[in-house]
Amino acid sequence: MTGILNGIKVVELASWAFVPAAGAVLADWGADVVKIEDTRGGDSTRSLVVGGLRRENAAVDADYMMEITNRGKRSIGLDLKSDKGRELFAQLIASADVFLTNWLPGPRARARLDVEDIRAMNPKIIIARGSGQGPRGPESDKGGYDSSSFTARGGVAYALTPPGAEFPFSQGAAFGDLPSGMSLAGGIAGALFHRERTGEPSVVDVSLLAQAMWTMAPDILAAEFFGVDRTPVPPPGSALNPVTNRYRTKDGRWIQLVFLQPDRFWHDFCVRVGRADLADDERFTPSRNLIANADEAVRLLRETFAAQDLEHWTTALADEKGVWSVIASPQEVLADPQAIANEYLVPNKDGLGREYHVVSNPVQFDETRPQSARAPEYGEHTEALLVEAGVTWAEIAEAKELKAIL
Repeated sequence: MTGILNGIKVVELASWAFVPAAGAVLADWGADVVKIEDTRGGDSTRSLVVGGLRRENAAVDADYMMEITNRGKRSIGLDLKSDKGRELFAQLIASADVFLTNWLPGPRARARLDVEDIRAMNPKIIIARGSGQGPRGPESDKGGYDSSSFTARGGVAYALTPPGAEFPFSQGAAFGDLPSGMSLAGGIAGALFHRERTGEPSVVDVSLLAQAMWTMAPDILAAEFFGVDRTPVPPPGSALNPVTNRYRTKDGRWIQLVFLQPDRFWHDFCVRVGRADLADDERFTPSRNLIANADEAVRLLRETFAAQDLEHWTTALADEKGVWSVIASPQEVLADPQAIANEYLVPNKDGLGREYHVVSNPVQFDETRPQSARAPEYGEHTEALLVEAGVTWAEIAEAKELKAIL
């Protein structure tokens, strides 16, 4: 069962990645997500090019950023600045369970889309808002992207930048947006449950800053408790526990070991990697000696792993009882047997019938992946959605003539 939200209707007025990602998760869970796009261009992501990566025929090819955050939705082109557009918007809201938006307080107020305005159209609707810095405070009306509000302001870049580095950590596309969208989707699910129990609708807020602070809570609490700006960690390449560390192989790949109980794993691990001479070495057993002589143990393990290619080590460690993993590339993740077995990659087809995969949201119900679904074309469902909302064909023709809809 994937359709736990079957029968729930969401009206989304949002662009870019964070809040639309929440809508994509709700669509994965079975909700009918109606994406309102302005008649003057639609979601800005439609024209976003990340790293120069765009397929040639954008009219029919799948755009990977749109697929991540908008699959499974229906799109309507609507001019909310026109009287007719606003009237049609109110009809959509009247039949919805959730209004999902990333509009900031100022634009919402000017467009008469605040809580009281939306509730006048539908008193029982849940209102869900995503923002950069949260709904209150002196910067609540300041815009935010994940690279600013999440990675920079929330302490993520500071924590991930090695001391003395020439440049700070640089994130990839939607690095903070997607987990924040997941949190917002979870908050909406909680609000739907609360309304089912009590009849009371809620206003749900998630900000990129709040998500970053939750992610960085150990560092932030260490700052609170101990007045430090970094949780004490060894310099890059060293380790307090040599078997919770990363080691480079002969072919330049990396293996991450996470043996949190060294006494339990050390002996067999040493034998497995061809260093039986270290298994009972008093410098490294018991674990208090291993930690006391961590630099020497790390040096020896570096030499050991550097002597063979990754393929050798994956074979040697295949039956290792301690936790370890190869540091994988995105192409390797696509082929990961665990990802395939758990259906974390959902098959889709683009407008030319070519097959590709999208990454599922991380929540599964009854061990079942979401249905295959593509992102909508710009304004693709305008007429069908208005007919469902009770708008007559004569009214639709009038709205088109007024340019209130696509």
